[in-house]
Amino acid sequence: MRIDCHTHFYPAGYLREIERSSDHATLVRDDAGNLVLHSAGDYNVLAPAHISLEARLQDMEHAGIDLAILSLTTPGVHVERPDRAIALAQVVNNEFAEMQRTYPDRLRCLATLPLQTPEAAAYELERAVRELGLVGALLFSNVNGRPLDASEFWPIFEAAEALSVPLMIHPTTPAFADYLSDYRLVALLGFAYDTTMTAVRMVLGGILERFPRLTLIQTHLGGALPYLAERVQRGYHAYPELRGCLQRPPIEYFREMYLDTVLFDPACLLLGLAFVGEDRLILGSDHPHQVGDIERAPRVIEELPISPRAKRKILAENAMRLFRISLTLGVS
Repeated sequence: MRIDCHTHFYPAGYLREIERSSDHATLVRDDAGNLVLHSAGDYNVLAPAHISLEARLQDMEHAGIDLAILSLTTPGVHVERPDRAIALAQVVNNEFAEMQRTYPDRLRCLATLPLQTPEAAAYELERAVRELGLVGALLFSNVNGRPLDASEFWPIFEAAEALSVPLMIHPTTPAFADYLSDYRLVALLGFAYDTTMTAVRMVLGGILERFPRLTLIQTHLGGALPYLAERVQRGYHAYPELRGCLQRPPIEYFREMYLDTVLFDPACLLLGLAFVGEDRLILGSDHPHQVGDIERAPRVIEELPISPRAKRKILAENAMRLFRISLTLGVS
């Protein structure tokens, strides 16, 4: 069994609203006739599987993906005015819920939240989980430049902890995007930086200590976290202003996070596996973004020199436990 935990979809209602009016994004067609969604420092060329469930299911069938956990991707709704963001989040989540009802054996979805208004985001998370049946939420690595460890976002973490649902932390354009405007560096380097910075800030800022039952998923194999965690650990012991601010060493909190496998280099995946262990690695493809790869994502896991048991966990079993999916792909 294969469950793709990192894969994106733009509901039709969301795109209609963005095309009608947006404070931040523009939806246009390129010379080849493709829809392109532009936002600050980045853009996404919309593939058929971004907008068509039929194309999505065909791609899954071809790649041998049994179930996909869909989420909205950049630019999200937090870049809009607060009232519009709340309305857009409801549009997205309502459509996601309908997709789950239509294809209960193939799709699950993560809620989209109006992150710039954390109290409203917490309310929408509760509605999305309790009323709509969504299996968690996607948060972006910064909210209009504000770091996720800021106390204003605690209501979201409180709600997720109370609901026992995971939060996937997805990168977005870093605050210093002016230095990344060339060569698609936002997507190639900026995302990895923002993922790593957010994971470290959430640990050193005490988020996982304040919310000990909070479950976080760091995307793209945690950015550079498996590579740099030892340096953070050394710094924690070396710098007086950091020593003693946590009950446990930082690396213990890092290793309680889940990482997805959206880095397809076997050596990197083995480093990530050694870092968090076989119980906290979940399959991801980043499909259908241009930089994603739905076919290579499971294949590279199956080709790793690890035990069959570890492969089963990474490909599906960890996701089934994390998102409470039964063996028959129905909600448990």
